[in-house]
Amino acid sequence: MIEEPTYLTETRTSYDTVAVDYAAFVRPAFQRDKLGRGMLGAFAEFVLASGGGPVADVGCGPGHVTAHLHQLGLDVGGIDLSPGMVEVARRDHPHLRFDTGTMTALDLPDGQLAGIVAWYSIIHLPPAELPTAFAEFHRALAPGGHLLLGFHVGDEVRRKREGYGGHPMALDVHLLQPDRIAELATHSGFMTQAQLLEDPEARVPHACLLFHKANNGC
Repeated sequence: MIEEPTYLTETRTSYDTVAVDYAAFVRPAFQRDKLGRGMLGAFAEFVLASGGGPVADVGCGPGHVTAHLHQLGLDVGGIDLSPGMVEVARRDHPHLRFDTGTMTALDLPDGQLAGIVAWYSIIHLPPAELPTAFAEFHRALAPGGHLLLGFHVGDEVRRKREGYGGHPMALDVHLLQPDRIAELATHSGFMTQAQLLEDPEARVPHACLLFHKANNGC
């Protein structure tokens, strides 16, 4: 039996611990994020203009982004590593589907999805695992499908030891450079559609990148 990577165990355990309080924290924070919701709106319009189809919110947490995308007209479901987060998402959004899973090994058929959102979830992947996740995104997307990523910007790894009501946590948060993420996406077969860098002078800037998979599937 292959031992699970430490980062997966730490991420799952940490978010299981904080799931309920995290949901209470993130809902009002998401409502304040006008630029982020603007990018999600653009993503939804691109998916619908391309004919629609199933969308996966990968690293969905308590399902607030999944529910927002559903309100924008998308056929969307959520996937999260943390069973605790999935339980909260199912409780709060019983009309939507949520499953446990990992972005480095998506339990999805090839070429099924019209869109994938990974909203501040790639930040918990070690850099060496990012190409695997991007390859999975590419595999699961149909030709012409769209990919939206949100993440924190920087060049460091921060160890998160507590949060969301003072609960103990033990996981790494990887700050990422947009140019590097765009480069990885390009190498995986994606084309860049839009980039948003929010407040580059902030203590931890945020970025959103929108890509699409070539219509020929390459």
